[in-house]
Amino acid sequence: MITVKSFEVNYFSENTYLLYDETKEAVLIDCGCMHEKEFQGISDYIQENKLILKRNLCTHLHLDHIAGNAFVKKAYGIAPEANQADEILPSAEEQSKAFGLPIVFNNVPLKSYLKEGDRIQFGHSELQVIATPGHTPGGLSFYAPTTGFIIVGDSLFRGSIGRTDLWGGNHEALVNSIRQKLMTLPSKTVVYPGHGPTTTIENEKRINPYI
Repeated sequence: MITVKSFEVNYFSENTYLLYDETKEAVLIDCGCMHEKEFQGISDYIQENKLILKRNLCTHLHLDHIAGNAFVKKAYGIAPEANQADEILPSAEEQSKAFGLPIVFNNVPLKSYLKEGDRIQFGHSELQVIATPGHTPGGLSFYAPTTGFIIVGDSLFRGSIGRTDLWGGNHEALVNSIRQKLMTLPSKTVVYPGHGPTTTIENEKRINPYI
């Protein structure tokens, strides 16, 4: 059984997720920490629970989801993994300047590329990689069918969907991803979004005006 621990971080109230099972092996998804203190909260949790961090995964490469990758690399020696299609996006430094942030973030090169159909193994657990482009060209979701949840980045929110007016966004592609990839999952599947509260596939079929 996978435990999901969420941390709300940075100026954009982004959700960073730490996943682990009974073996204590863990993966981090969308580490958006922009300050050392934010990352300290995550590293303290890892230490207190005696977790072994194995991988650093990214649903997409927008700044609010990757700002903490340098902290992860420095503390654990683990480089991020994402879809190659998102490498067309502006660098972390360029994005931080575009948003007028007081901090300039450096890029952390990807360790490897993830794509549709990949399996992420940690401990006794597995995540399935699902391509959900639209918010960005290389958007990914991470699905745990056994535990019954999916981490969707900024593709889907409770009662809403991700914006498509940023670099590489495509509204039609996003809606297609949601309808064809996410809404076909079991109705009780819990959805962990990149911002805001959790929801379920069943709930979004019922209330989401974009679907």
